[in-house]
Amino acid sequence: MKIILIIGGLVGGIAVLLGFFGWNARQEPAVRQSQDSAYPLDQAESVQIPDLSLIDYQGQTVSLRSLVGEKYLVLNTWAAWCPFCVNELPDFARVQDEFRDRVLFVAVNRGEPSSVAIEFTDKLAVTDRMFFLLDPSDSFYRAIGGFSMPETLFVDREGMIRFHKRGPMDETETRSRVLELLKK
Repeated sequence: MKIILIIGGLVGGIAVLLGFFGWNARQEPAVRQSQDSAYPLDQAESVQIPDLSLIDYQGQTVSLRSLVGEKYLVLNTWAAWCPFCVNELPDFARVQDEFRDRVLFVAVNRGEPSSVAIEFTDKLAVTDRMFFLLDPSDSFYRAIGGFSMPETLFVDREGMIRFHKRGPMDETETRSRVLELLKK
């Protein structure tokens, strides 16, 4: 009798998981999902960055699309609770310093109070080296179909997403992705 209950529980659990993954696969995020943690998007697959307004550290509203044009963009999601962001944001700042004339790194905080975000970036000594935006409603993360932390978009001068990296990057990979972006 116990074996029948155990097998029934396993079959039921598997059915629930299959149903969840089947439902989840039908969801249509703004940016195409991939099995790879980083993938290039070809011209036909590329989409424009979301048309969202976020808040800078001075409390001013900034439209993401207003940043498009003069420089290539690297848009990153981060949070003070993210263990990977402790290393990634300083790496981004070093690459930002290197490509300052051609690339703008924009780090979008995921729904934390400004005091938490600013204290975190001050502690990492990156507050004045990159452009930080606050997203109180976490709308950017949802708009890009986020499901890992952090996530980074590499955007051309027309506002088209050329690469979408899910998960952390080190300085070497970041620099490599920026060099690929500059060829677009």
